[in-house]
Amino acid sequence: MLHVGGEAMLSAIALHERAGSDARLREALRAADLPTGDIEDEGRTFFKAVSGDGQTIGYAGLERCGGDYLLRSVVVLPAHRSHGVGRAIVEATLSDVDGDVFLATTSATSFFSTIGFSEVPRAEVPAAVLATRQLSSICPSSATIMKLNRSPT
Repeated sequence: MLHVGGEAMLSAIALHERAGSDARLREALRAADLPTGDIEDEGRTFFKAVSGDGQTIGYAGLERCGGDYLLRSVVVLPAHRSHGVGRAIVEATLSDVDGDVFLATTSATSFFSTIGFSEVPRAEVPAAVLATRQLSSICPSSATIMKLNRSPT
């Protein structure tokens, strides 16, 4: 379990590892129009983010790609949006990551830009990241690929 300090409404965020088969994870991703087709494949780790008072506030996932990572499936449940929770979830998820972190998005470029990600051309993305099902077949080719260019914490 990992903890990160939160905004005024949150005393802490704890991350609890979840299996890709978790029904609530799948439901939250579908409700946010995020892909679920590969969440039960090996090599992915998902987390349920829980507030200090025990409420589930969102989810996030990581996929290891050689020495790099693909941040995926970041979703804040509707009742907790617009309170800085998304940033706190990403920071907690990436707190122990030691490689480069990439993500693909069709709608959250501005959000991820505010926390240190910047757009990168596909030609600069490592082959192991491009070979993920997420980038090779699930996300549309028009998705923006971003790379974390500073420490998230």
